[in-house]
Amino acid sequence: MRWSTFAFAFLAAVAVAEDSSTQSTTETSDKSTTTDGPTVVSITTPVAIPSGTYEQVSTTRTLADGDTEVLTSTTATGHHNGTMTTSGNGTVITTTSNALTLLVGGAGTTTIGNSSMNATMTSSGTATASPVVNQQPCNNYPQFCARKYSNITMVAAHNSPFVRKNNVAANQVLDVTQQLNDGIRMLQFQTHYENGTMYLCHTTCQLLDVGTLEDYLTQVNKWMRKNPYDVVTFMIGNYDYVSPENFTTPIYNSGLKDLIYTPSKVPMALNDWPTLSEMILRQKRAVFFMDYQANQTAHPWLMDEFSQMWETPFSPTDVNFPCTQQRPPGLSKKDAKNRMYMANHNLNLQLNFGSLNLLIPNTATLNVTNSNETDTNGTLGSMALDCAESWGRPPNFLLVDYYNYGNFNGSVFEVAADMNNVTYNRKCCGKESGAPIGASVAGVSTLIMVAMGAQMLISAF
Repeated sequence: MRWSTFAFAFLAAVAVAEDSSTQSTTETSDKSTTTDGPTVVSITTPVAIPSGTYEQVSTTRTLADGDTEVLTSTTATGHHNGTMTTSGNGTVITTTSNALTLLVGGAGTTTIGNSSMNATMTSSGTATASPVVNQQPCNNYPQFCARKYSNITMVAAHNSPFVRKNNVAANQVLDVTQQLNDGIRMLQFQTHYENGTMYLCHTTCQLLDVGTLEDYLTQVNKWMRKNPYDVVTFMIGNYDYVSPENFTTPIYNSGLKDLIYTPSKVPMALNDWPTLSEMILRQKRAVFFMDYQANQTAHPWLMDEFSQMWETPFSPTDVNFPCTQQRPPGLSKKDAKNRMYMANHNLNLQLNFGSLNLLIPNTATLNVTNSNETDTNGTLGSMALDCAESWGRPPNFLLVDYYNYGNFNGSVFEVAADMNNVTYNRKCCGKESGAPIGASVAGVSTLIMVAMGAQMLISAF
């Protein structure tokens, strides 16, 4: 009897949601209009930020087993078919043709207003009449090899694993292997801990469940083994605020353990980071951050995000995308300028269904949101430029939904290239050609009601 009651409620919920297809979408700038059915609203007021605690770090601690040990010899296998070694005169790559290529990158400076762009690194050493120019890309560009990790703008895939066709809770359309092939170098995701296993779910595992963290990271590990000259960053969203010990097993089991980068200090200031070539030659190329509950005393490699970087407003709904510091709260501008930072540029719509509120990607405006144009409000290009002028340097990470859409394929990578003072000439992106359709109220409502019904059924037993 109890099961049938909840089953009936579940089916009724779905029916109500499907009947809502005749409801109209309501958009307002500051407040929503009350209707009898669900509404999708555009809001400009900040959404509630996560309620986790933030570490207060008053001193810098140097780690004895950090990434500053003496390098002897490292071998990497992959499609470049080369062996990386060291010698008394510096670091070299010996290829099958016996040619030597220095991983030193290039130089150059771009100034916008009072802001210097990321291409300010210069190679060190004694100049010769015939200098050897690096031809091996690090994270897709030879110029990046000599730059510090903290001196590069990278495109980040918001909720990278959440790929599910016709699901409005999805944030990407291409899988993680294709994301990495296209040039994504930060993978951000939300985790949920259920029954002793770490899952990748959006808000709740009844709404969107794409499998385990271990399976996802195993795919990334396979890609990294085939691409030994790339550094990949992982941004873990600890949705349930569980202990960091719950993350070590899936990360280690994925095969990434020997690639994990351990910082030399806690916390790492802007100039403390190594160059990409140093990380690549040591084969410590997997960089892990976690937003809440990190414990770098026990796990120094699982870095507390907000001790090392800050973010612009969380889950933005304001099309103006102000480049203001929000998390961690109370950070002085002086301290903010000594840390990396991430520009959150994933525009959201808010779904209201009674007391239930849910933010979903605003897919209808992706051609503008992900555009590289700098003279149009709300574009990634204009936000990146605003950030560079406001803070004296570009963002380190550009967090976006559906990275493969914009005013042209690859527009988000064009923005990053402009910030890095390099030329973007890569092919993008994947095999998808059509942009996702703007979220419909009926589709969203059905999804929410199905999730609610599923939760009711589960709670009945």
